[in-house]
Amino acid sequence: MKKNIYVYSPSGAVRDKAAFRRGVSRLKALGHEVAIDQNALSSHMRFAGDDETRVAAFERAAASGADIALISRGGYGITRILDRIPYKAIAKSIASGTHFVGISDFTAFQLALYAKTGSVSWAGPALCEGFGALPSPDDIMEDCFNDLLLGQGEGAGWRLPPVRVSTVQGSKVSADAEWGISNATLWGGNLAVLVSLIGTPYFPEVKGGVLFLEDVSEPPYRVERMLTQLLQTGILARQKAILMGQFTEYKLTPHDKGFKLNTVFNWLQSHVKAPILTNLPYGHVQTKVLLPFGAKVDLVQQGRDALMAWGHLKA
Repeated sequence: MKKNIYVYSPSGAVRDKAAFRRGVSRLKALGHEVAIDQNALSSHMRFAGDDETRVAAFERAAASGADIALISRGGYGITRILDRIPYKAIAKSIASGTHFVGISDFTAFQLALYAKTGSVSWAGPALCEGFGALPSPDDIMEDCFNDLLLGQGEGAGWRLPPVRVSTVQGSKVSADAEWGISNATLWGGNLAVLVSLIGTPYFPEVKGGVLFLEDVSEPPYRVERMLTQLLQTGILARQKAILMGQFTEYKLTPHDKGFKLNTVFNWLQSHVKAPILTNLPYGHVQTKVLLPFGAKVDLVQQGRDALMAWGHLKA
């Protein structure tokens, strides 16, 4: 199953060189050939090289002919160069079989790529936080990554929490709830990055979609503030379903007085007709699935089980 993986750095500078080396070693141990971009470890202020350097990294990733173009890490930096990314060249490389994979700041690229070309990219791990994790990479994440490489990925399933988000009418979703939607565009990513692009040419107009969201280090009130912007712009009203991934590494304070994430999700559900499903295994966590941003998916809920399928998507 030897595949070619191209590692590049379009966002923040790699500070954890040990995690970078572990990630490369892990991919090689899995039998893959790993090519490292010439500026993957460059540093300019907080960035992995100046803007020109990181644009050139995108160009080389598109020309690499690799099976996977994998970012080294997220951070911040892609929004600065959205007007210079070679979208047509990247779309051509995707059509030829290269999968672009990343997380966090990578959301900016995914939104812009879909808005400009309609091409499918993958929300998944970065090299350092995924394959460079200690004591070892997560098995589920690795399995999903391997499925992508083999063209075997067909979907993702997860278990909804016992206490469900309330419906629009304020009643709890029953244990035997069963519903489904089909042929909906999957899109989303990091909430803060996504909201920052509203009103720009890099924000896609997705109607009848399945929107997935995650974030890190954002307490519930700030999550609600960003969701409110999505609500008030009418973006949420145009979706068939909203999937809440993992919101991690934040702290509640005494001032919150019971104001928690589920408070936010229940409030949001009272304002939108689309069902909100929580606990999607995706975000700044080790156990995460890979999601095809821009692909058509089917989504089904049966009781506490949720299943999203994209088996009709050709690898």
